Amino acid sequence: MSTSIRLLLADVDGTLVTQNKQLTDRAVDAVKRLHEAGVAFAVTSGRPPKGMEMLIDPLDLSTPISAFNGGLVVEQDMSVIEQRTVAEEIVGEIVELMMSSGLAPWIYRGAEWYVLDPEGPHVDRESATVEFGPTVVDSYDDLHDGVAKIVGVSDDHDAMDEATQAVSDRFGGHVSAAQSQPYYLDVTHPDANKGVVAVFLSERYGIPAEQIATIGDQPNDVLMFTRTGLSIAMGNSSDAVRQAADQVTASNEDEGFAIAVEQFVLPRA
Repeated sequence: MSTSIRLLLADVDGTLVTQNKQLTDRAVDAVKRLHEAGVAFAVTSGRPPKGMEMLIDPLDLSTPISAFNGGLVVEQDMSVIEQRTVAEEIVGEIVELMMSSGLAPWIYRGAEWYVLDPEGPHVDRESATVEFGPTVVDSYDDLHDGVAKIVGVSDDHDAMDEATQAVSDRFGGHVSAAQSQPYYLDVTHPDANKGVVAVFLSERYGIPAEQIATIGDQPNDVLMFTRTGLSIAMGNSSDAVRQAADQVTASNEDEGFAIAVEQFVLPRA
């Protein structure tokens, strides 16, 4: 535990922000204290790039923004650094599998978000979160190329678990499939996951993995926990996520992010 921490990589929803998608003053101050201590700070999320743009100024972000769980990495001006897309020939099959499992599929392609039903589950929630609305289409048949992420949406947790397993079983190493929220199944390029984001940042800044800390709350965050020296689970995480982490902090409704910075990261800066 004597190894210093030089970079903190944070998930956004359920971690950095509250359930109402707000940055608290204490969270902003915690990031400011990281900067003052010489610890770099970066974010990664299943959100599209534009859905994290509102974090840049209050957090004084200077690191790349890793959207779509690493499927698209951009600078602060939204210029593309890296992009990984789902293989065109399997997009339709993934959409069909999701629909047959009772999930509502969304497609993210470039800067655009496409839905079939604007009244579908969580469309309004997502619009408020990312601060822009979807493009409504009748079919995804002409949208198979350049797809950064396919999302399956449902509030039926059993259906979500079954669909997650079905996508993994059927498409194997051709995709990365993980739940970013209990109601979102994110399917991306196999090298678009938060573990790869941690490796990218390690290489970009020349920081060994053991000097990187990660914090998150969902199963897809475990992929970055395993690639870094210090992993922190939020108090609102499932038992499985908490067990995969080195430390557990309070929930995102109880300043868990700021507490983690204060208790686990800054003492090792």
